[in-house]
Amino acid sequence: MGARREQFHEPKPVVYAAASTPVGLAALRDLRPEDLDAIVRFWHTSGDEFLDFLGIDRSRLGTVEDTGQRFLRAIWKGDPNQQSLAFAITVDGDLAGYTLLNRYAPEINYSHWHITNPRLRGAGLSTALYPHRVKTYFDAVPMERLIHQTRTRNLAVNRMLDKYVPIAETRYLDDPDGVALPGEFHLRYVFRKDIQRFFEKRGVNRAES
Repeated sequence: MGARREQFHEPKPVVYAAASTPVGLAALRDLRPEDLDAIVRFWHTSGDEFLDFLGIDRSRLGTVEDTGQRFLRAIWKGDPNQQSLAFAITVDGDLAGYTLLNRYAPEINYSHWHITNPRLRGAGLSTALYPHRVKTYFDAVPMERLIHQTRTRNLAVNRMLDKYVPIAETRYLDDPDGVALPGEFHLRYVFRKDIQRFFEKRGVNRAES
């Protein structure tokens, strides 16, 4: 009788939250290595017009390899001291985008998110997942304050955030977080105590939509 071959399976990624949207069930789960190709394509094949609108510094973005390594390092390892951590945004199980948290100090933590599938932009995913996204950050690491740093010209992102947290200040930033060029930004500040209020607002927003 032949030796029994053990079957090994990669563990399923943790799903942190889910919310119904008009385009399907949106969810936040662990980022996986197989997600990285789609994220790299988003950053390196979206075209100059799109990147210029986002205000991306090509030198900070770097090469395809740089981007892949940056997100590989950001896969959440369960380490509360991890400096950058990323989670996947999915719709009905398929990758739709990602969210990234960059950490520097208890009160200096920056959030980024992008819908990488262009067909799903403007479908309400960011609004539906926003309270869950913020809760996931605060649950994962011991931070005290989250900073949203958004370009003033990005009206869609700012309209979404307006539903949850007001602008605290607007100013020119010489060295914005991530891969952004200098420019005019809105700054919004989020604390752990705000999370429950965001879920209550989410209920109102859903009723009004």
